[in-house]
Amino acid sequence: MNNILARMYIRLHDLKRDEQGQDLVEYALLMSLISLTLISGINGIATAVTHVFSNISSSLA
Repeated sequence: MNNILARMYIRLHDLKRDEQGQDLVEYALLMSLISLTLISGINGIATAVTHVFSNISSSLA
């Protein structure tokens, strides 16, 4: 039983020191921040484009 617990402790300790997946998490956070920024920016652009086309439509009518 002690042998199993010792191996589990060593494995958990090694996982704690392992930084292999850290870059993936950082890239995922960065991509989500960029996506949220783009989504909020596209909303403003869509409103401006709708306004321009509305003005063109009323000028032609």
